[in-house]
Amino acid sequence: MLKRFTTVFALAALLSATFLGGAFAQKVVIESWRTDDLKLWKDVIIPAFNKHYPDIEVVFAPTNPAEYNAVLDSKLQAGTAGDLITCRPFGKSLELFNKGHLAPLNDLPGMEHFTDFAKVAWSTDDGSVTYCVPMASVIHGFLYNKDLFDKYGFQPPKTWEEFIDLLGQMKKKAPALAPLVMGTKDQWEAATMGWHNIAPNYYGGEDGRRAFLAGKEGFHTDGFLKGFEALAQWAPYLPRGFKAVSYSDAQQLFTQGRGFIYPAGSWDIGVFHQMNPKLNMGAFKAPPPAGATKSYISDHQDIALGLNPASKNKEAAKKFLEWLTTKEFAELYGNALPGFFPLHNYKITIKDPVANEFLSWRQTSDGTFRMTYYKLSDQKPDAETDLWVASVNILNGKQTPEEAAKWIECRLSSWYQPHKHFHNELNCK
Repeated sequence: MLKRFTTVFALAALLSATFLGGAFAQKVVIESWRTDDLKLWKDVIIPAFNKHYPDIEVVFAPTNPAEYNAVLDSKLQAGTAGDLITCRPFGKSLELFNKGHLAPLNDLPGMEHFTDFAKVAWSTDDGSVTYCVPMASVIHGFLYNKDLFDKYGFQPPKTWEEFIDLLGQMKKKAPALAPLVMGTKDQWEAATMGWHNIAPNYYGGEDGRRAFLAGKEGFHTDGFLKGFEALAQWAPYLPRGFKAVSYSDAQQLFTQGRGFIYPAGSWDIGVFHQMNPKLNMGAFKAPPPAGATKSYISDHQDIALGLNPASKNKEAAKKFLEWLTTKEFAELYGNALPGFFPLHNYKITIKDPVANEFLSWRQTSDGTFRMTYYKLSDQKPDAETDLWVASVNILNGKQTPEEAAKWIECRLSSWYQPHKHFHNELNCK
């Protein structure tokens, strides 16, 4: 009888311990738009975190990118959003913070490993509060087919003048191949991989961006206009029928060896490795004009992670955020997703040679980000969408650089207060 009682007691104790263990298990749910990364998070990132915190269950729950903002807003309003929220840069995340949906993270251990530039996309306008942990940026530049360059004896250009001359040589020596592989059908590429890529060398990076914000410069003045003029020089070297060439079409053309140079975002590196593992790629940064004393790259803050103040598992969620600030995570993420570059201030090793080339430009050029993302797209008509239209119109021959610059400036100055004086000066209607 005693033995039976002891057995029953032991079983009850075991069940009780199991129940209590389940009740006290910590669980953290991450909201994200990165559906492509689901396997990476499940197989690589979360297991690496669990080596340090085996008692915390982390669930990566992405939403379709196009639907992410709307779905996240609905979940936050309903109180069903996850513990951690993947943050897009600038306006949208600032809006979430102002509505109380992102917690301040200034005091989170490890935030000292990020510069002000790294944090700017997820900080208040005065820089006093940071509300997301920076994860990675993407860098703009040019990818090129090394085998084709070797075949025709070409070298990557060092200046803008060399770049345009090189495109002319390509068109002459290999008329069946596209010197520049990009189309204008989807519109955004002309601005993102076109103007945002090359214009910082003309308007002077961060100094120029700040002058623009303050109303000292406009799209129609000095370096900003020169950026449009430089973009216009691309038109003769784009693929045949480029007006009907989409982003995915251009990717196919380049990976199939039907063009020399691809105006790129570093996010394409991993995609191209998958599309054609045998593609022999090199990279060069946007060439500055001859005689320039500095060069600039678009090193655009892309992704971060913030804490939902309504989380019931704040301490566990904070442990995950702290781990994101470590060198271990930086190297893991940077190598798992070639072309997404950690924003930490650690010196890290990126194994992919093409991605490493992009990363090396941080040592030789000053970084800035896509200037229209900060403040200039907070209202309609927003400057980023208008930049798509202006860039496409220039390449398609619908507007001259001067006409496009005046058009986009008139629309911006209709609501952006620091540019109101340009609205009158340009006789905008």
